[in-house]
Amino acid sequence: MTVQANDPAISVASDKPVWLRSLLEWAARRAEPMVIGLAAILIGLSVFSLFILAIGKSPVMLFQLMYTGGFGSWFSVQNSLSRAAPLLLTALCVALPARLGLVIIGGEGAVVLGGVAAAAMAVPLVGTAPALPSLFLMAIAAMVIGGVWIGFAGFLRHYRGVNETISSLLLSYIAIALMNQFVEGPLRDPASLNKPSTKPLPADYMLGNIPGMEVHWGLVIGILACILSWVLLEVTSYGFAARIAGGNVRAAQIQGLPVGRLIAGFTAIAGSFAGLAGMIEVVAVQASANASLAAGYGYTGILVAFLARHNPLAIIPVAVLLGGIDASGGLIQRRMGLPDATVLVLQGTLFIVILFCETFYGRFKAFNPDLWKRSL
Repeated sequence: MTVQANDPAISVASDKPVWLRSLLEWAARRAEPMVIGLAAILIGLSVFSLFILAIGKSPVMLFQLMYTGGFGSWFSVQNSLSRAAPLLLTALCVALPARLGLVIIGGEGAVVLGGVAAAAMAVPLVGTAPALPSLFLMAIAAMVIGGVWIGFAGFLRHYRGVNETISSLLLSYIAIALMNQFVEGPLRDPASLNKPSTKPLPADYMLGNIPGMEVHWGLVIGILACILSWVLLEVTSYGFAARIAGGNVRAAQIQGLPVGRLIAGFTAIAGSFAGLAGMIEVVAVQASANASLAAGYGYTGILVAFLARHNPLAIIPVAVLLGGIDASGGLIQRRMGLPDATVLVLQGTLFIVILFCETFYGRFKAFNPDLWKRSL
């Protein structure tokens, strides 16, 4: 078959080098999530400003306090980074299954059970085993229980056809009830009168701070988890298989891919990260398992993952941003007389706007090289 030189199907521009066109296409495709994500944040903040005006407060003052409380000083930055540490891991609990087309929103349950499992594992270890091996075993226990919990939602999805969004959410309520049962029952420290808790960990068994910072090592663990997750998704054959299964399950099955094992495996890995977040909260912040484990990190992680477009590397800056917003809640409450839940209202507003902006991906010619004219 002979192809004419003036065939309109040939779209390579004569006035643009091939390498330049490839560079423009690469930049355009990667700029789209950044531009639309930033636009979603700005729109969400604008909508939230209307809410603040409706209750007679100043949006300008609110955003000033939000910046001051989250990033206005070195102390604020460290506080934001500490709050970002669990968000890194709970966001991965959403992002990893999303590559398979699954929407897991039950990371909160894995967080609380991971914290309880770590505290329970510490009971026979404290005083009898060195601190470092004990921390390692506590992390393993938390990751196993978190992986089993979220992996069960994946199992139900593939083998019984149960919607993973609903099952993972309902499992969160069961997990919180189990946490209360254990913390107020067999694991309760008799000395905890007003707030039921497990036995507090000695200082030697706590996760220390990064040298030169008042930020615990959980931040480094979270960043490493994001990097390893990116490698898993983008470099390994398992990540490639997950993307195929997420795009078309039937096609993946025809190609002989083990879809069931992929779903169960990725949901288990996702749950193990959330369980690890619960363990870090116990050994780095709370020093015991108690009701404070249900602080909403699992739900905020959903917002982080969606804002990052389920990209493990993009989760890192987004988690820091959301951690800063969360850290400013107390300052907003004191200075403006607003409830601490104001930050939750803002997060909900951002989440709704982000979901709405999902419909704009692929619609703008500037970000879609497939729609570019020959003149490019």
